[in-house]
Amino acid sequence: MSTARMNRRSVISEAVAPWSDIAQLLRGGEAGTLIPVIIPRHRRRLWWMLPLWLGLFALLMGMMLSLREADSDGAADLAYGTLAGLAYAAGGLLLIIGALWWWRSSIVEIEQGTNGVLTRYGAVTRTLDAGRHYLWHPWSKVDFVVDTATEIPYSAPVMACPTQENVPLRSIEFFLKFRITDAVRFVRTIGAGNFDLVLSSAVQDAIRQRARQMRTERAYDLRGSDVADMQELLNRQLERYGVRITGSNIPDVQLPTQYQQHLATRERVAKERTAYEQEWGLTRKRRIDSLGMDIERAKKVRDARIVEVKAALNNAREQVAQLLEEQETNAQRVRFEIETRGRSGLISAENEARAQRALAKAYRDNRAVLQYELARRRLEVGAELASKAPQPVVVRTDGGSGDTSALSTLLAAQLLPRMTALPAAPTQYFEDGQPDGDDDA
Repeated sequence: MSTARMNRRSVISEAVAPWSDIAQLLRGGEAGTLIPVIIPRHRRRLWWMLPLWLGLFALLMGMMLSLREADSDGAADLAYGTLAGLAYAAGGLLLIIGALWWWRSSIVEIEQGTNGVLTRYGAVTRTLDAGRHYLWHPWSKVDFVVDTATEIPYSAPVMACPTQENVPLRSIEFFLKFRITDAVRFVRTIGAGNFDLVLSSAVQDAIRQRARQMRTERAYDLRGSDVADMQELLNRQLERYGVRITGSNIPDVQLPTQYQQHLATRERVAKERTAYEQEWGLTRKRRIDSLGMDIERAKKVRDARIVEVKAALNNAREQVAQLLEEQETNAQRVRFEIETRGRSGLISAENEARAQRALAKAYRDNRAVLQYELARRRLEVGAELASKAPQPVVVRTDGGSGDTSALSTLLAAQLLPRMTALPAAPTQYFEDGQPDGDDDA
């Protein structure tokens, strides 16, 4: 059914219809045909001029009969007067009928959403908007009624459209909506029948150019793709006809049978892949949830361990603080002992130093006394020795130079002891030249 629907191409044409069928044809068309332009079948004829001319002729006849009545007498006058009255009555009635006929035939009602193209002697004068209009000129008429408000849908399937690999696609359906913006330009430039051919050719060219840019395996990407460039191209081509494309898309693409099977396989594989991905996603989610629970459990265990470690650390800090306090107490006690010992040693050293100073002072005093005693004894010994010392003998020689010979000196030394006859007492000397006294000294 979809293939039959795709192979059905929209047909744009114009129709000739009476005024009463214009609304139905514009909205629904006939037999699947799009009819944006209606040629009205006019009921307006020039027959309304016949009663007017007959009325004028009757009035002229009445005038002639009135003049004839003025010239006649008796029964002829009565007959002419009656005929004149009948002629006036008939002429007036015919004029009224002709005027009413003219008024009724001049009424034109344009359907809402359409424009009427008014012509006079075959030339387009203006367009008529929706509503009632009066065409008093006998040769003015509405040649076309154009739908300018409705967006007309148009479907144009393109058959055997080749792709980039020169593979002909079965069909590409192109759907668009257009609206007639200028009724006069549309009906006078191209017309509905010719516009169908032009629009179909333009759509086929645009679709074939787009298909040439696509690879066959990606032909399904044309469905629902962006066709704004194609719409702009069609608008540039159809602008001179007073038509504007308001919307377009590619609803469906039919590939060859081989590619359809290939794509069906790809779709099946893609669905299986999607199913596998979903299954793997669920499995991964379960694993992630399980890992999350394990992580949360590990975090709780870690927090408990951290609490335990912090408690142990606080306990260790307390023990260390206690040990430090004990060590500090011991150190202070040892310091006090050392200070006490030091003070004691210092006091004893100071006492010993005082004793040594006193001893040294006493020794100095004893030494001075001893030196004094020694000096006194020396003086006494010297005095005693001096009293017992031999008398000196001066021996002078005759020489005036004062020099003595060694022989004379030797002789003098041998004779002097004999001459003095004094026994010489032996004298002992210390090593320093002082006489040796008593041992106590």
